[in-house]
Amino acid sequence: MTNTQQWVAMGYIKGVFGVKGWLKIAANTEYTDSLLDYPQWQLRKDGKTLTVSIEAGKAVGDELQVKFEGIDDRDHAFSLRGYTIEIPRSEFAPTEEDEFYWADLVGMTVTNREALILGTVKNLMETGANDVLVIDGEYGQKLIPFVSQYIQHVDTEQQIITVDWGLDY
Repeated sequence: MTNTQQWVAMGYIKGVFGVKGWLKIAANTEYTDSLLDYPQWQLRKDGKTLTVSIEAGKAVGDELQVKFEGIDDRDHAFSLRGYTIEIPRSEFAPTEEDEFYWADLVGMTVTNREALILGTVKNLMETGANDVLVIDGEYGQKLIPFVSQYIQHVDTEQQIITVDWGLDY
């Protein structure tokens, strides 16, 4: 993989489990065990990156437990605490029509039907009922539900989301 590869943060290492090098992972994925679909991970912390391969893994409640190849004791595993887990964007499964990965929406420009630029997607929030775009721009922060009632069009080529949303919302 090249250095220009887009890496997406998908979770982080919370701590260790047992004495044989197992780690506890907080996964930022829809399904806890989705990270196990990717056999290699890039770990990043304080400007340092490591590539690791999964030897074994399992979901336990909302936590993921993994064992990396070559990490065979608690001390070595403990040294990985706090690392962010990144996956290459190119390895994500294709989406269905009108489905998007959050990582693809972050950074997009948001305009309303009157062609007024509301800002840029900084993040998304999960509310239970639906996801919400967090927009920062000239008019302050806006929270726009990511539902068809408000989202008119997502143009992944132009990186623009058109919304039915006014300044008074």
